[in-house]
Amino acid sequence: MKLDEKPQMMIRDVHLADRPRERLIRQGASSLSNQELIAILLRTGTKQESVLTLANRILTSFDKIQDFQYATLEECMKVKGVGQAKAVQLLAAVELGKRVNRKDSRERYVIRSPEDAANYLMTDMASLQQEHFVALFLNVKNEVLHKETIFIGSLNASIVHPRELFREAVKRSAASIICAHNHPSGNPAPSPEDIEVTKRLVAAGDMMGIDVLDHLVIGDHQFISLKEKGYM
Repeated sequence: MKLDEKPQMMIRDVHLADRPRERLIRQGASSLSNQELIAILLRTGTKQESVLTLANRILTSFDKIQDFQYATLEECMKVKGVGQAKAVQLLAAVELGKRVNRKDSRERYVIRSPEDAANYLMTDMASLQQEHFVALFLNVKNEVLHKETIFIGSLNASIVHPRELFREAVKRSAASIICAHNHPSGNPAPSPEDIEVTKRLVAAGDMMGIDVLDHLVIGDHQFISLKEKGYM
């Protein structure tokens, strides 16, 4: 070690009462930082660095903590000090968090307003880095029977074809459909293409006898209903 180089602080060098696990026990999980929560999941660092340092490096490898939910095993393992075992622990925790946040599948989610639909979709769609066109298929009680990603990519009337949407609706015996897509820019203002696609799908639904109730454009934790805006 060079004379001017400071020794690496390991987790064992941190006062017992200030270690993440002990703080969680004393103060609760909500009192911990993202770095500390990840450190608890990892349990150990490496020979060269503490688990807190490794946790911080994992965090800084993503633009924001929300992006972590889309991380792959390979992306996690690209972080120096994260092997397959640690990557699996992290992804398992992320998936468990997603499942806790979802509605119990045995209790069907009822949509009575655009806000209900947005609440159902927002967690999964608000932070997507690419446009996803998603459909909710509802029964006659407006309960969600199924959610399906119909298309990934920029919305275009020639690409989002009604047959893809209504094939799934018929398969699910859906009475109606709510469409939604996200704007990665965060701005939910509908484009001319969004409006054109919506009108085309509504017309196809009229022919099929399956109502397209709404089309939501989801931005950064905000949304616009094309139904409320008078575009359908």
